[in-house]
Amino acid sequence: MTAVAERVSAPAWLAALRAKGAERFAATGYPTSKDEDWRFTPVAPIARAEFAPSAPATVTAAALRPFIFGQAEWPRLVFVNGRYDASLSTTGSLPAGMTVSSLAEALASDPSLEQHLGRHVAVDVTPFVAENTAAFADGAVVQVAPNADLGLPVHLVYVTAPGTAGASHTRNLIVIGQSARAALIESYVTLGDADTYLTNVVSEVVVGANAWVEHVRIQRESEKAYHVGLTHVEQARDSHYRNFTFAMGGAISRHDLHVRLNAANVEALMYGLYLGRDEQLVDNHTTIFHDHPDCRSWEVYKGVLDGKSHGVFNGKIFVTPEAQKTDAKQTNRALLLSDTATIDTKPQLEIFADDVKCTHGATVGNLDTLMEFYFRSRGIPAEAARRHLVYAFCAEVIAEVAIEPVRTELERLVLDRVNE
Repeated sequence: MTAVAERVSAPAWLAALRAKGAERFAATGYPTSKDEDWRFTPVAPIARAEFAPSAPATVTAAALRPFIFGQAEWPRLVFVNGRYDASLSTTGSLPAGMTVSSLAEALASDPSLEQHLGRHVAVDVTPFVAENTAAFADGAVVQVAPNADLGLPVHLVYVTAPGTAGASHTRNLIVIGQSARAALIESYVTLGDADTYLTNVVSEVVVGANAWVEHVRIQRESEKAYHVGLTHVEQARDSHYRNFTFAMGGAISRHDLHVRLNAANVEALMYGLYLGRDEQLVDNHTTIFHDHPDCRSWEVYKGVLDGKSHGVFNGKIFVTPEAQKTDAKQTNRALLLSDTATIDTKPQLEIFADDVKCTHGATVGNLDTLMEFYFRSRGIPAEAARRHLVYAFCAEVIAEVAIEPVRTELERLVLDRVNE
């Protein structure tokens, strides 16, 4: 397991949680291609690297500025190489009803964390979760009081500094109270040139009854990096959770999104866009647990793959016998821009109720030659036509991002990639 040079002070319950994670990871080690859920994710380079913890580093506010969407007034927690940086964070004027802090600080002062931290994500979900549970040193804690309406989103920024080589194990806890409204952005970025490194992050999100949450996750790290993340969401009755996942960085990147609809009349919307080029591997695994009746889930993921890149999408929907009148829809569409790009897509529906509406669809293909001809017949050059079509493919799902400055930045990132 990755060595850990520092630990937050550990109350007894946290020490027991860490020990459980360490024991589990020692028993399993990293997954291999023999593990069904990991057979398309080549983690051998991570296992061979034996990363030490990332060293502390200093980042300037000017270097961070391109990654905050021009919104200096948003509440912001910044972590540099896995460590909280108060000088880059803005927590002085939080909206009423919100508290934010680094996990290391909260563990020293807030005994209520025991109710949630490590209680929603079991250490045996993946080996990387077990490793994270044993090794995390810091992360973000966001708590929103019942009935609060924040207005401004909170931005969690995880920065890897230039020249970094090592591992950052980060743990996040987000708790949204009953009837509250909140928006959250997670950004994973690299500044300048960094050596090969590992980001291993676990986020637990608790959505209270009748709460509304918008959650955007952006991964644009170095294309030499390894990024493995798991987000687990627990939804209470009448709640609404909306997630958008964007991935364009990393030599190997994987994100698992698990959403449990834990009461009746719950709604979950999940959108994703992933871009791969050269020899990147971009893997998205999603799981939706329909455990109760009258719940709805809607899932749309799109991917654009070029060069020798490899995309993976695995979408699972579980419907228990109690979950009558479930309405679940899942779509994955992949666009291959070269003859050497590949995609493995696998929808999985396990339905044990009879009064349900569940559909899934997966399409893989090249650019529409008829549309290319349409552009060219109107005097638009072939390469320009190609760029317009790729951007239009992506724009359909980017439009689902409700936070306007974030949506604008994602549009720019996609345009820059398409125009390269």
